[in-house]
Order: sequence, then C-alpha cells, then structure tokens
Amino acid sequence: MYVVIFKAKVRQFDEQYSEMADRMRELALTEFGCLEFNAVTEGDQEIALSYWPSEEHIKAWKQHPEHLAAQQLGKQHWYESYSVEIAEIKRSY
Repeated sequence: MYVVIFKAKVRQFDEQYSEMADRMRELALTEFGCLEFNAVTEGDQEIALSYWPSEEHIKAWKQHPEHLAAQQLGKQHWYESYSVEIAEIKRSY
C-alpha cells in the first residue's frame, strides 16, 4: 500500500474549491482505487493523505483530465505553494 502526502500553503479557498475538492475525493475513491482519503486545514496549512493499492493507481489518478484541471486551478488560485510525497507503507498496526 502507498500513501500520497499532499502539503500546501493556502492562498485562499472559495466555494469553487469546496466543490472541486469534493469531486476529486469522490472520483479518487470511486473510480481510481483510492482506499482512503483524509484532509485537514489549519490556518493557512493544508495536508491531505490518500492511500492507494499501487503506484500504477497513483499514476493513473495523477493523469486524469479532471484531476489535471484541478491541479491547474490549485496552482493559479488556491495554493501559494505545495509539495507531494509518495511513500510505501511497509507495516500498519
């Protein structure tokens, strides 16, 4: 299992962001094999953890047209900066 760790410094959130975030979560979970998706925001910091069965699932998700459009909007409007880390989970208990 893999985890994608998305960390961002928020510029601003609006109603469009909320709608897009809900859509991306639904799409990841129902169509791309995401096992779990959690996000929290505190002040101007956001962190999202999504869990995936394989790197292939993550790659497919990263290249999906709706997700690419959401990424572009994030860069332009919602995030001042962000980083993505992908890690393999070796043990969970």
